[in-house]
Amino acid sequence: MIRSFLISPLGHAACFLAVVVSALSVVKETHQTRMLFATLQVQESERWQLQEDYSRLVLEYSTLSAPHRVSAISRTSLTMTSPDTGAIRVVIE
Repeated sequence: MIRSFLISPLGHAACFLAVVVSALSVVKETHQTRMLFATLQVQESERWQLQEDYSRLVLEYSTLSAPHRVSAISRTSLTMTSPDTGAIRVVIE
């Protein structure tokens, strides 16, 4: 039954249609895979750029918040001084 169907012109047309549909599906999936891979590469590039920016910001923050720098700025710009040891009071809760 199946053998006679495949030998008939209708069977040939059905096989040809199945091959064409399969080939078009392969082309569509290949294109979609390439588009997704291109999107992945763009996002990875953006992630690396953001990681570099974050690293620079962490370094800048640690530089700007260094205790000796804060102390120097407080003395020069704000004219702050350390309190006398006799003026320090310890509060116990």
